[in-house]
Amino acid sequence: MINRREALKVGAAGLTTSMLGNFAAGAQDGKAYRVGLIGCGWYGKSDLFRLIQVAPVEVVALCDVDQHMLKGAAEMVAKRQKSGKTPRTHGDYREMLKEKDLDVVLVATPDHWHALPMIAAVEAGADVYVQKPISHDVLEGEAMVAAARKHGRVVQVGTQRKSTPHLVDAKKNVVDAGLLGKIGHVEVCCYYHMRANGNPPVVPPPDFLDYEMWTGPAPLRPYDGLPHVRWWRTFNEYGNGIMGDMCVHMLDTVRWMLDLKWPTKISSTGGVLVQKEGKSNIADTQVATFEYPGLNVVWQHRSWGTPPDPDYPWALFIYGEKGTLKASTMRYDFVPQGEGKAIHKDCVFEREQYPEDVTEPEIELNAAPATRAHMKDFLAAIESRGKPIADIEEGHISTASCILANIAMKLNRPVSYDPARRTIIGDDQAAALLKIPYRAPWRHPADSLGG
Repeated sequence: MINRREALKVGAAGLTTSMLGNFAAGAQDGKAYRVGLIGCGWYGKSDLFRLIQVAPVEVVALCDVDQHMLKGAAEMVAKRQKSGKTPRTHGDYREMLKEKDLDVVLVATPDHWHALPMIAAVEAGADVYVQKPISHDVLEGEAMVAAARKHGRVVQVGTQRKSTPHLVDAKKNVVDAGLLGKIGHVEVCCYYHMRANGNPPVVPPPDFLDYEMWTGPAPLRPYDGLPHVRWWRTFNEYGNGIMGDMCVHMLDTVRWMLDLKWPTKISSTGGVLVQKEGKSNIADTQVATFEYPGLNVVWQHRSWGTPPDPDYPWALFIYGEKGTLKASTMRYDFVPQGEGKAIHKDCVFEREQYPEDVTEPEIELNAAPATRAHMKDFLAAIESRGKPIADIEEGHISTASCILANIAMKLNRPVSYDPARRTIIGDDQAAALLKIPYRAPWRHPADSLGG
């Protein structure tokens, strides 16, 4: 049996298969973890297959509102898991969780469907791996943290940069080693052209898609194509824009590297400034400043034009008096000020160790080792009943900070959030935006939070 401290030391670098197998078997009396997946699209299957690679698990249930996607996922799981069994399938996560036979639930739905399934899963007795951003509004996140604590469940957030081998190295050998000296400024950015912006016609939903259930608590938009094939990301009705999709990763990584918690003030400007021709309503251009004592973290994204540094189009830059750390999902560089030794590290691939990665559809090969390490850390926390490296509360801080930046942009003024009182200080109009109205009959989980 390995304790939590030992697990954390080796988690991102990779627990050995034998160690992981020992504590998993010990925790489950020799049986595999029973796993369910809610949301069987691109990243849901990717998370599930990384878990299958690193631990003895039996995938017993899958849930998706798209019957074609659900059937395809069930067939893939039967081929990938050791037992060869086909999991049972559901179109409603509530029916899946009624069985109360799952040790682990993965939630990989669109953002507007993260809170209710995660809370329902911990209420059903499962530990949960939930994708980022954890919530669609700030008070959903508060309710998710409260539910995890109330039911004593481990909840890991899919901010796997904390488990990315070369970024773990950068934290240890550059930041923690003091090579940067006094740090006074941080920049984070994304310049990917990732904003879907078409004008597809409104058509009837296909028979295989339960569009009413897919929409759930969000506003019911006229159906204009399969929303879950990344089209949903371009609408604020379902997500938090590029800020919530991409900034959350880099801000979370910076907070982890520099041991930052809640920002004291957040300001943001931007909007749809260039790509005005399509249906998309998320910002194509945005700048946000997250203020911390002694330094600011400044975000910028553009879904058009060119990046300032072509080697770091989605990245973080930590500026210290002795040098600069540039880091992305693909590499990092330490650039010393004056004399000193430059350091360069590339991302780790594990194609030889996991040859099935190479043939898996849509896999992010560079992210696979990070997700595997993140799953190992998650399972170590399940065994110890401690907190994983991307605990739900840390995921909430990073997610809420990005949502607050969107609120600041919408109102064109700074906001300061008080997590103890769960409100924005001195701004009732901004505070009203912390909770997005739910479409009936769904009830917002914050309604049961209390004062």
